[in-house]
Amino acid sequence: RLFGRLEELQAHNVRVRWIGRPFDEPGARTPVVVQRAIRRAVAETEHNTGMTLTVAFDYGSRAELVHAARHAIATGHSPVSSRDISAGCYLPELPPVDLMVRTSGESRISNFLLWQSAGCHVHFTEHPWPDFDAEALERAMATIAAPAR
Repeated sequence: RLFGRLEELQAHNVRVRWIGRPFDEPGARTPVVVQRAIRRAVAETEHNTGMTLTVAFDYGSRAELVHAARHAIATGHSPVSSRDISAGCYLPELPPVDLMVRTSGESRISNFLLWQSAGCHVHFTEHPWPDFDAEALERAMATIAAPAR
């Protein structure tokens, strides 16, 4: 449904990015119809300069890190460095995560953006995702600036 809202995304100058297992990689599970929608949304919004919306589909950090290590080795990097891992991630230009929000009372870090979220602030909330509104986001963002107690 999200990719069917391209007109709205264009109107708001939103650039769509996708992060996930490459479609041609063994074990990829993205249906062809979804691949087409993802490719179209990314291509049609690539020049937008407002907000960037990164959608994760068929994504897992462990698979991404294995992909990055394989990429580093295949390109002749030995020993593999953290720079090589960063360069081999699915979206190497994705900036580090500043704030990770876990909704619905979850109190664990899942298999999501592990490399990119190293050292980020983590905010846990009982709010379920559908009810996580602007006010809840403001509270979460305030935890970045708040001194640790």
